[in-house]
Amino acid sequence: MTYSRNMIAVLASLSMLCGCISAGAADSSEPRQRVRDLGIVIGQYPTGTQNAITDVAGVKVGQTTLSSGDGPLVPGHGPVRTGVTVVIPRDDVWHKKVPAGSFVLNGTGEMTGLAWVSESGFLEYPIALTNTLNVPRVANGVMNWMIARYPEVGITDDTLTPVVAECDDGRLNDIQGRHVSEADVVKTIDRASSGAVQEGTVGAGTGMVSYGFKGGIGTSSRRIPETEGGYTVGVLVNANHGRRPELVVGGVPVGRLYEAVPPVAQALSPGQSEGSIIVIIATDAPLDGRQLTRLAKRAALGLARTGSTARHGSGDFMLAFSTANVIPHYPTDRTYTVTQLADTHMNPLITATVEATEEAILNALTMATTVVGRDGHRVEAISLAKLRAILDRQAK
Repeated sequence: MTYSRNMIAVLASLSMLCGCISAGAADSSEPRQRVRDLGIVIGQYPTGTQNAITDVAGVKVGQTTLSSGDGPLVPGHGPVRTGVTVVIPRDDVWHKKVPAGSFVLNGTGEMTGLAWVSESGFLEYPIALTNTLNVPRVANGVMNWMIARYPEVGITDDTLTPVVAECDDGRLNDIQGRHVSEADVVKTIDRASSGAVQEGTVGAGTGMVSYGFKGGIGTSSRRIPETEGGYTVGVLVNANHGRRPELVVGGVPVGRLYEAVPPVAQALSPGQSEGSIIVIIATDAPLDGRQLTRLAKRAALGLARTGSTARHGSGDFMLAFSTANVIPHYPTDRTYTVTQLADTHMNPLITATVEATEEAILNALTMATTVVGRDGHRVEAISLAKLRAILDRQAK
């Protein structure tokens, strides 16, 4: 039987009203793939071995995913669709601090500890990502881990202000329940590792929604040629931002060419979150805090290339660090030596940051899986078959 376009639109609308999978939804059996595996090449520079933030030597990522319960929301009990993701710049970062800088594109959100990063120009503990209401518990978890490893913290050693970044996963998760425990955080830091990084519906990204599709964790990296320094830039994002009509993939306005936005993924009423994104940038290039702040700003351009306009209610936080130098904890000598890249040689790193941020966001979308959360709210993963078809049509 052949259907007219109007009939297809009507059937799709009825399907959504019934809570069924719409015609453009991702097939639940469809294997998820990263954008590069789909033939979508972002930018000019090659990726690192893993195409992940862990391509920067010494950087580790840990994730804990919490998913349980179904049906109506019972505040404090579930359903649970949340988690925590940690990025560790290097082993013993407390005693061997890394230069760091940050940028806030739009501040409707929180990344704790940025005041000290801006003041000191360095980072000295693991970075944790989670949901909005879980920030205090996750901060407690980071402090518990730090105190267990460095028992003199707050006694004969300095105190700490953990870096914890949040996005709102309340559309799918019982966010009032604050289900990520301090023990979950400690476990996540302990099992963080280098190598491949899970993406999509995992860790802090479990309940996130981006561009009207299921979002979450994404990562990518760039390797700069030896003639331009041979440095590596890696990016990890927690994508919970954007509206579907905005989505751009490889320069193609995919969001406008897709389909009607399901109700749960539409803009929420005034006073509710419009979504956020956290961008973590790592590099082995010898940059100081000022230069890393410049690099963090450029991540906003990678975000813009995917279509985001950083809406009024969005929290868009970027944090960059370098593993090239060690800033000692309490140096006995009055001076210490560092190597610093000249600003005039930063252009390749700037380009690499923009490219890796763009690709990390797209990886979050293409690797995410469909999730049904609290009150039966269903957020579809982007259909890779439909994405391919849209891109193929535009290429002709």
